[in-house]
Amino acid sequence: MMQMSLLPRVQRAFQRAFGVERGAINLETEPADIPQWDSLGHATLACALEREFDIRFDTDELMSLENVREIVRVVHGKLGPAS
Repeated sequence: MMQMSLLPRVQRAFQRAFGVERGAINLETEPADIPQWDSLGHATLACALEREFDIRFDTDELMSLENVREIVRVVHGKLGPAS
């Protein structure tokens, strides 16, 4: 359940990228739920996530960020077992 501890930080990145309330973002959130989460918004979100977690995504990782659950999974994998 360590991944759940990442959700508040993911929510903060969404808040910075899209100006949405943190409570509006949960593990089931996907692009259809956030009007700003289009192709340009995806890049904005990726930058916000990279800043929040001090990580960098490669192209394959960027393509896999299809919903919040996957975002948490990918970030968790990048941060390693201590996250």
